[in-house]
Amino acid sequence: MTTGMEITQSQQTSVRLATYEDHAAILLSSENDLNILSSSVIRDFHDVLDEIVGDSAIKVVSIRSSSAKAFTAGADIVEMEAKSASEAREFSELGQSLVRKLERDLPPVIAILRGYVLGGGLEIACGCDIRVASENCVFSQPEINIGVIPGWGGTQRLTRLVGPGKAAEIIYLGTRIDAYEALDAGLVNKVVPDNSLEDFTSKIIEKLCSMSRDSLLAAKRAIRCSVEASYDAGFEREKEEWTSLFETPDQKEGMKAFLERRKPGFTS
Repeated sequence: MTTGMEITQSQQTSVRLATYEDHAAILLSSENDLNILSSSVIRDFHDVLDEIVGDSAIKVVSIRSSSAKAFTAGADIVEMEAKSASEAREFSELGQSLVRKLERDLPPVIAILRGYVLGGGLEIACGCDIRVASENCVFSQPEINIGVIPGWGGTQRLTRLVGPGKAAEIIYLGTRIDAYEALDAGLVNKVVPDNSLEDFTSKIIEKLCSMSRDSLLAAKRAIRCSVEASYDAGFEREKEEWTSLFETPDQKEGMKAFLERRKPGFTS
């Protein structure tokens, strides 16, 4: 859920929606181009998804950033650093429920990825049905570096996409991988040159819009069913582990060190 980028609370992210007959396009935009995900941004995101759910004409949803710098660099560490364990639980539930809407309540969702796809940004991307990445993409779940773990479903979805071994590598080490390593791991469907990204994804959207909406929804429900054995149990475990970490010294130290721009001194 976190980012390795410098942020301040004043750098607001907006979640904009445009509809084009049977296509709903979600745009993430912020002044610093990092699209940091605060609680208020996630609530706005929920509202946008609810609007799409209520539109029976929509066949496909796309999510993209307004800049090439980042799809999103993750959740707001300034906000998270001050959270109690109970507040952290609420934040986990807020993020988990958002990505569950992408999975359960919407027509097929395409993530159009450019730049940094970090923390919560990667967790959101993993909840989409198709992920198309620009060659300049950088992917990471860096939460371990600040004393926590992914809390918006990352431990569950990433494992299902890339397998437990690769997921362990990405989550335990908190390192970054490039677009082609992500493709090899099965994290993204396609990698294309940045200047071809819009044309390439437009063709996918056009193709999906030509399909039966009922068939698309049925196919999505069937595919989702195939991967969800004990899924909710996994989310509950993730939430419990996430929450418990907000009672540890390492979480406090990790987030404080990040905000002070120094290496953390973990004690466990």
